[in-house]
Amino acid sequence: MLRTGLLYAAAAIAEIGGCYAVWAVVRRGAGWGWLLVAATLLGAFAWLLARTGQQFAGRAYAAYGGVYVATSLLWLWAMEGETPTRLDLLGAAFVVAGAIIILNQS
Repeated sequence: MLRTGLLYAAAAIAEIGGCYAVWAVVRRGAGWGWLLVAATLLGAFAWLLARTGQQFAGRAYAAYGGVYVATSLLWLWAMEGETPTRLDLLGAAFVVAGAIIILNQS
């Protein structure tokens, strides 16, 4: 379970970083070179997610969703300087609980 959690966390950081690199190009005027960073990180995301021990991709993706939401809120706070609201945290708690339920049935 620890290995899976670490893989999900690394995948989330790679996915959010890759998506944010595209966001930076489109919304913030960053140079086109950031698209290479985005492609690299998004490739790493897919590779990391495929390394989890889940037998079925759909279940791996569903459980990953909870980790993604929680990590996105950490990104919001740490990288963008916006404090998550109580409702953000409540929503994250629900989806993380769902991810735990999904992972424990496998």
